Amino acid sequence: MKMTNYRLQTEIENIKEDKQEWFKNYVRQVLESNKPYHAKADYLGLSIKEIDNKISYIADDIKELQALKKNLTLAKATALEATAEVLAEYGIDRLDGTAISSITITPPKTKLKETFKITDAQALIKLGFYSVVVDESAVKDAMLTVEGMDSIDKFVEVGIVKEVTPAKIKVNSRRNSANNQATELLSLVENQEVA
Repeated sequence: MKMTNYRLQTEIENIKEDKQEWFKNYVRQVLESNKPYHAKADYLGLSIKEIDNKISYIADDIKELQALKKNLTLAKATALEATAEVLAEYGIDRLDGTAISSITITPPKTKLKETFKITDAQALIKLGFYSVVVDESAVKDAMLTVEGMDSIDKFVEVGIVKEVTPAKIKVNSRRNSANNQATELLSLVENQEVA
């Protein structure tokens, strides 16, 4: 993973939905600079791609850490039980230490847990333990026919909800550039700093 963050990438990482003007001004500066057209596009696109790379990297790390946490939790529980068995074999119920106060064996516990499984659903339905729910998908399907529309229309209200998705940019990668995005971004920023 690339360890250097460039200004645009840092601006993207710190942008807030309600405070976008600073970021917009920086993008305007990039667009209005005297750099070549393709360098501006590369700088903007590669900075966004680096955010994608970070998100992917973090997602992979989270999966690995969750698996590690699960394994360590299981290993700890197993070690605690195994150690208790060994101490019990030797008749030890307490070990005093200097760095720790002591190790004691907790007695085994039996916990009762209630389970629930229906064995005869039809008998319970006959006794009145059921609920009736409208099948919305069947109603929607029936509304597509003229006969269904006539009989159902007075019991259904159909509306339209308008959801606007704001315009966004999409960074299209070149097919031949596999993992050299960080290198390209580094050279672009170094060239900007020199100029």
